[in-house]
Amino acid sequence: MNDALFIALQRLAPQHLISRGAGLFASSTTPLIKNTFINWFVDKYDIDMSQAQQEDPLAFASFNDFFTRALKDDARPIDAGNTLVSPADGAISQLGTIKDGRIFQAKGQDYTLLELVGGNAKDAALYNDGHFATVYLSPRDYHRVHMPLAGTLTHMTHVPGDLFSVNTVTAQNVPRLFARNERLVCHFTTEQGPMAVVLVGAMIVASIQTPWAGLVAPVKKRITRTHYPYSDSPQTPITLAKGQEMGRFLLGSTAIVLTAKETIQWNEHLAENSHVQMGQAMAKITKP
Repeated sequence: MNDALFIALQRLAPQHLISRGAGLFASSTTPLIKNTFINWFVDKYDIDMSQAQQEDPLAFASFNDFFTRALKDDARPIDAGNTLVSPADGAISQLGTIKDGRIFQAKGQDYTLLELVGGNAKDAALYNDGHFATVYLSPRDYHRVHMPLAGTLTHMTHVPGDLFSVNTVTAQNVPRLFARNERLVCHFTTEQGPMAVVLVGAMIVASIQTPWAGLVAPVKKRITRTHYPYSDSPQTPITLAKGQEMGRFLLGSTAIVLTAKETIQWNEHLAENSHVQMGQAMAKITKP
């Protein structure tokens, strides 16, 4: 299938209906359904289960449980230096500096910081002239997302949108891909300043989950902004350590890290298509 036809079919497809259908299969606990799905997936993507806490793929209650499987404690050491670490296993789609309020997507394609964070100018201002990294999680990758730096959650914005698949072809051919797909923008305060981790949905991504909000899949298609701690409750601040889990994809997609101006310096060896693992140092902290 050529690229133009691939993109055209996605434009015409009922993206959310397909994703909801995939979600039903992925959450099924019926042995015939979940075992068939898991066996097919393991064979197609050559999944290495030796690093998983549960090495038997059919021991999981559902495909979702298998897909978001935990790794053994020593499988992903967290870099202990004065660094920002990768939030996930995957490949660098792009990384660099946010210039004139725009983020580079692929050759000939970019999008605005303002639309990525859901249209809130105060949120966008936190990262003006800052830094970004886009990490693509392929189907065979570990699909939990972790903290690049230690931080305290301040607010979260759910932005409804399209569900184009997320890969090299769509990044090069779908304008504003990451700013038009459904996404969850999580903002944190850190010792180095503000940081956001954006979890971007995609075709057949059933939903996104966080430790503090559970499954995030609002029925109403409107931008939803939640502040933490809740103003009407005695909830304590949600503070997460560097490398601690902050979200997961039920089926996979992309995580984008945003930091403030002059806070980090990306490691020189990292570039488009560089493979990274969760916990691996991606940047040096430059702000004292």
